[in-house]
Amino acid sequence: MSEERSLNFIEEIVEEDIAAGKHGGRVLTRFPPEPNGYLHIGHAKSICLNFGLALKYNGSTNLRFDDTNPVTEDTEYVDSIKEDVKWLGFNWASELYASDYFDLIYAFAVKLIEAGLAYVDDSTSEEIAAQKGTPTEPGTPNQYRSRSVEENLRLFTEMKEGKYPDGAKVLRAKVDLASPNMLMRDPVMYRIKHAHHHRTGDKWCIYPMYDFAHGQSDSIEQITHSICTLEFVPHRAMYDWFIEKLGIFPSKQYEFARLNMTYTVMSKRKLLQLVKEGHVEDWDDPRMPTISGLRRRGYTPGSIREFCERIGVAKRENMIDVSLLEFCIREELNKTAWRRMAVLDPVKCIITNFPEGLEEIHFGENNPEVEGGDGGRDIPFSRELWIERDDFMEEPPKKFFRLGPGLMVRLKNAYIIKCDDFVKDADGNVTEIHCSYIPESRSGNDTSGINVKGTIHWVSVAHAKTAEVRLYERLFKVEDPSSEEGDFKDFLNPDSLQTITAFVEPELVNMEAGKPCQFMRKGYFTLDKTSTADRLVFNRTVTLKDSWAKK
Repeated sequence: MSEERSLNFIEEIVEEDIAAGKHGGRVLTRFPPEPNGYLHIGHAKSICLNFGLALKYNGSTNLRFDDTNPVTEDTEYVDSIKEDVKWLGFNWASELYASDYFDLIYAFAVKLIEAGLAYVDDSTSEEIAAQKGTPTEPGTPNQYRSRSVEENLRLFTEMKEGKYPDGAKVLRAKVDLASPNMLMRDPVMYRIKHAHHHRTGDKWCIYPMYDFAHGQSDSIEQITHSICTLEFVPHRAMYDWFIEKLGIFPSKQYEFARLNMTYTVMSKRKLLQLVKEGHVEDWDDPRMPTISGLRRRGYTPGSIREFCERIGVAKRENMIDVSLLEFCIREELNKTAWRRMAVLDPVKCIITNFPEGLEEIHFGENNPEVEGGDGGRDIPFSRELWIERDDFMEEPPKKFFRLGPGLMVRLKNAYIIKCDDFVKDADGNVTEIHCSYIPESRSGNDTSGINVKGTIHWVSVAHAKTAEVRLYERLFKVEDPSSEEGDFKDFLNPDSLQTITAFVEPELVNMEAGKPCQFMRKGYFTLDKTSTADRLVFNRTVTLKDSWAKK
């Protein structure tokens, strides 16, 4: 956005800290995804915020993978996350992993045990939940809470050595069983998990919980501003408690509203369900809100960064209309996308007075929005053309400025033609439209003196290339599928993908995968990664106008 905007509340905090000389005036943020799925548009907001802050205030950002749960994590997700962050246009100062700190985090746990601030608990998860009490009633201590320091050290060492099965014991912080914050009622710090880790292999069979690993990782890296979403507000007390009791670098957590967007879901668990159950092709299905899905659909890094800029950084949750994201990509592609002609619902148009066998070459600008047209390309023209079926009406109303009996229209970059006749099959469907052209009306050299109100696109039958075109709509048919009663998958839009066969101008064979173009009068499209010269496949990024509102 070109206009000046006021500072968001996190920028205000950063500027106050810099002015006060806090942390020596430096800014170090981090983006800490768990590698258990692909990043989505909600993560893009966090990426833009963390990396954007560092760029604005001459700081830097670490990319740290929160890999403390070996059961759900995979290097496939690590690789995809790195690709997405780079694609969005950001570079990290250091690539780090929570698992880098497992030895140090273990030592922190031992230090808390030695200080009498942590104990090994043999209770089941159900028993622990019951012993925590309720929001209106304090928790009750169990017999394990009074174990001696020596016994806790021995048991914790045995946990590390693999002496106990999964779930047999946990390490808990000894905080306050009467705290109004339920998360402060002796939170679990470590659990036993005999599982192979994607980086540390089988070295560990105990793993720190998020709340014990996260703040300590921030502190180890000396992160100055640890930015999380609002659901972590109740966790901040634990974050601060652990740092204070350990006496380590005082990283500070700040929270902002996560991105909620209409007609989609943002839960990685739900997105994984859609993939596993075959409701979508994969994580990068162009209907998915994942960054890889948006990239495959034809969204650009600039449009996503602009979207994140426009929605801003707030302290309260709200629902953002997906049409704003669509607006951002339309705005960019209108200025940058090359124009090409593609007929998606073809009917044959024969120019009866154009000589058989004759071929002409006409010129078309790549983008009329750019001064000078951004170059151009040759467009072959011949006697038989494909035009859109809805550009012809047998009985057109008064203000129909396209083809019908006796009506005239301009063929884009070519001639003015007049409809003389048409042919129908036994079922009453129009199969051919017969027209005559006006030779003096050639685009760029029109001496006919005839003015027509309508212009339509076309493709020469003899030169057309066949393409598979995938028309994508919104994945869900309700604004907030997660809030509706029942299974969120019940609200999937059955019409979210329509696949058609189209005819496109031959120049599109030279398109690069992922490069956007505008199919004139139809929308913005991009060549899919599965496309080949022999089998062109295009994904619709977005329509030219917001047609969903009408629906």
